[in-house]
Amino acid sequence: MKKLNQADRMKDCAQVHMFGLDYCACTLTEAAQMVVHAARSKTKGLIVTPNVDHVVSMQKDAEMFGLYQQAMFRFADGMPLVWFSKILRGHSLPERVTGADLLPEIARLAALKGLTLYFLGGMPGVAEKAALKLKRSYPLLRVVGTYSPPFGFDKDSTESERIVDMINASGADILFVGVGAPKQEKWAAQYMARLNVGPILGVGASFDFAAGTIKRAPLWMQRSGMEWSWRLMQEPGRMWKRYILKDSQFVWLMVRELMKSR
Repeated sequence: MKKLNQADRMKDCAQVHMFGLDYCACTLTEAAQMVVHAARSKTKGLIVTPNVDHVVSMQKDAEMFGLYQQAMFRFADGMPLVWFSKILRGHSLPERVTGADLLPEIARLAALKGLTLYFLGGMPGVAEKAALKLKRSYPLLRVVGTYSPPFGFDKDSTESERIVDMINASGADILFVGVGAPKQEKWAAQYMARLNVGPILGVGASFDFAAGTIKRAPLWMQRSGMEWSWRLMQEPGRMWKRYILKDSQFVWLMVRELMKSR
């Protein structure tokens, strides 16, 4: 597998610089095509979809920030990032590109191009259910493996090596890791050299959405930037600290970014 250098990555899309990162100014369709092109050329690298919560987390997590900086592609997940990009000078983001939307779109293209996928993450049975549903939509799709890792697998070198061996044995072209950020990105980066795959995408709860075990917000809420409120209503006990306390810091980060840009 080869790896793209920074110059090669920059050729693929216009860049929007915000919060210390360069985001690809592209649509969902274009993003999926870029991933599939990388897979067909056997190019290995991490692909991330930073959202408001990730931007806030990276202020205190230098390792996470470094991984996102070095990622092969960065697609902005979150309407606040799209809106904020339009205030800044230069290119703006045409739309948000979420892991939940990338998964089925890449699956559609992979089915057409004969590429194989591996799903790592989710609760037991969720990734399998997601694979079955996607195959119903795209009969030619080949999901060559799914695995729900045990809690703490990322700290267990023996288990992690076993997972790497399973993925390599499957012959997957594209690896989706859905165990939550930044755990999924840190694990992928740690075992990148051992993984014989192409693009590696951190997709959070995307397997749950694809499987239907968690219902996504209506489209109007997604497009209006209110999907967070839907998630909060769905899982208030788990999400309230994230959305109400932690992510409110994003307001101050925007103010700081505007002052720096001007």
